[in-house]
Amino acid sequence: MAAKCGNCGPGYSTPLEAMKGPREEIVYLPCIYRNTGTEAPDYLATVDVDPKSPQYCQVIEPKDIHAKCELAFLHTSHCLASGEVMISSLGDLKGNGKGGFVLLDGETFEVKGTWERPGGAAPLGYDFWYQPRHNVMISTEWAAPNVLRDGFNPADVEAGLYGSHLYVWDWQRHEIVQTLSLKDGLIPLEIRFLHNPDAAQGFVGCALSSTIQRFYKNEGGTWSVEKVIQVPPKKVKGWLLPEMPGLITDILLSLDDRFLYFSNWLHGDLRQYDISDPQRPRLTGQLFLGGSIVKGGPVQVLEDQELKSQPEPLVVKGKRVAGGPQMIQLSLDGKRLYVTTSLYSAWDKQFYPDLIREGSVMLQVDVDTVKGGLKLNPNFLVDFGKEPLGPALAHELRYPGGDCSSDIWI
Repeated sequence: MAAKCGNCGPGYSTPLEAMKGPREEIVYLPCIYRNTGTEAPDYLATVDVDPKSPQYCQVIEPKDIHAKCELAFLHTSHCLASGEVMISSLGDLKGNGKGGFVLLDGETFEVKGTWERPGGAAPLGYDFWYQPRHNVMISTEWAAPNVLRDGFNPADVEAGLYGSHLYVWDWQRHEIVQTLSLKDGLIPLEIRFLHNPDAAQGFVGCALSSTIQRFYKNEGGTWSVEKVIQVPPKKVKGWLLPEMPGLITDILLSLDDRFLYFSNWLHGDLRQYDISDPQRPRLTGQLFLGGSIVKGGPVQVLEDQELKSQPEPLVVKGKRVAGGPQMIQLSLDGKRLYVTTSLYSAWDKQFYPDLIREGSVMLQVDVDTVKGGLKLNPNFLVDFGKEPLGPALAHELRYPGGDCSSDIWI
């Protein structure tokens, strides 16, 4: 990113310059033991992703990151031009919904206070992205921690306890100036502006409704949102509900703003769309990496608008992969996509109990950046089921020098 957070990261002047950066050699992943039955602290895993290294595809340095903290249910972090770190919150200390933001000192990581004005938090929170050249930040919402922490209950949807709004913030005044209601937009999670700092549009993935929505700035300075992708649900037997959503849990954009990627955690597919025309994304790649509808599993698909048959289970290096594609991270040059399979331990336990018993995995997908397309690397597998203290759930992926889903240019 253009502005460094303290002394970390090399910094690139533009997103296109970042695409010329060196190939990634290590990846950081927070790993979770909660709800797995293993009494051990969460930790930060360092994974070797350098094909020339003798430790390729191995966890080389786990570090204990477990510590008591009075801050509640934190999620997304971004560096600010001031050198501070800003982190979004899902709730207050009692587990009630509260979409606020915590500021940390970029050098010492000491808490400095909240970013929003006193009493000005959103009703719910989750992810955020800011675009200083348009004096704007937009945040998303999942649900209050007390609602989601023990698993998914369909009755909570009927009760209106899950989010369906975007919050538009004035970046300089630190206050909400507009609330966008999403049509077909239940549980808007990950949000991404285009990387171009002049861009006044981006995308958000709505998990439960399985839609991608484009948000954009109007001529008068207000913001609007429209649905541009719909993943149709599948009519099923042997599952929680008669219809199974794709459950879009993570999205990202390539640094040249050409491709959009997202994961359908329940259906089990990873998708690539050409967004050269942001209003009309075009599907250019799709790859099934496990999921709930594989052949031989408990779920029978009765009606499918996209597939003629249920996909085969995924086996990589002799291991059958449990779960579905969830968190994703793209190499700076856009040619490699890394994928993990755990969403949230309580939901993992409910939808993919094998994940709890076996641990999650990390996979790598080769990307065709010319014509579009996705192909699994059959020689890459990091099995977190073989960790020394027991099976672990690996989550978000980050590079030491910045990446496609954390860097913001100013």
